[in-house]
Amino acid sequence: MTIKQVSVFLENKTGRINEVTKTLSQHGINMQAFSMAETPDFGILRLIVSDVDKAVEILRSADFAVMLTDVILLHCPNKAGALGEILEQLAVADVAIEYMYAFAEGDMANIVVRPTDIARCEQALVGLEA
Repeated sequence: MTIKQVSVFLENKTGRINEVTKTLSQHGINMQAFSMAETPDFGILRLIVSDVDKAVEILRSADFAVMLTDVILLHCPNKAGALGEILEQLAVADVAIEYMYAFAEGDMANIVVRPTDIARCEQALVGLEA
């Protein structure tokens, strides 16, 4: 399923991630998943949140640089080999992945994938999700 991911561009300095989490918390927005990538000067905080539109609005009003990105959210069994099966299917369909991150909840795993071609990725995964 295609969902919106919120990306926040941050200076790489102490407390910047905390400012984002406080801002979201003060407005009742839950971070359901996140990933942080950084360089010596800046970072990109990628978020899956409970209310995308509200998160974008409040983060921008707090002077954060924010961008929305389409990503694929997959659910699969949290067991050995499940991710490999998904990745094999994407490789066979020649779907390139820019980045991905995952989190598990009990017997299920949730995988966020940013492919170079959303439509091709969705087509390759038809019938594969649990």
